[in-house]
Amino acid sequence: MTNPDRNQAATTNRVVVRAEPTPRSDFRFAHRLRVRWSEVDPQGIVFNPNYFVYADVGFTEYMRDVGVAYPQDLHATGSDLFTVAAAAHFHDSARYDDELAITVRAAEIGRTSLRFEIHVYRDDALLVAIDLTYVNAGRESHRAEPVPETIIERIVAFERTAPARR
Repeated sequence: MTNPDRNQAATTNRVVVRAEPTPRSDFRFAHRLRVRWSEVDPQGIVFNPNYFVYADVGFTEYMRDVGVAYPQDLHATGSDLFTVAAAAHFHDSARYDDELAITVRAAEIGRTSLRFEIHVYRDDALLVAIDLTYVNAGRESHRAEPVPETIIERIVAFERTAPARR
């Protein structure tokens, strides 16, 4: 189910489906990455699961820019982030040796969860829009726990567009 108003989202199992992607200007962070030969399939395009690897690289670099040593800062609080939902909407394909921009933004902050939008661009062309939801949980218990306030503060201070709060 989609909604023509991009600020409205339909949520199913914590995966957000948007009719229109978030504008690139809403993303403060971008990480450059060049497509390697091992990431393309026999058609000469990036094999779809590799976009989730790109998203993970982008997320890690985003946290570094935000000022969070990931995962060390979370481990120091006895917690860690676990992916609970991941979705991708494919607009176009990347090819070997393309230089990509992996843009990341915190879209929503909940009591125990963080939802990120990650877009993959070649030049100004949006190739893939990825939505990842993480739950903060105890490292030993694996039970949901509140996201540490210091992490939330750093993310909110960093973002150009304030994440929604739940």
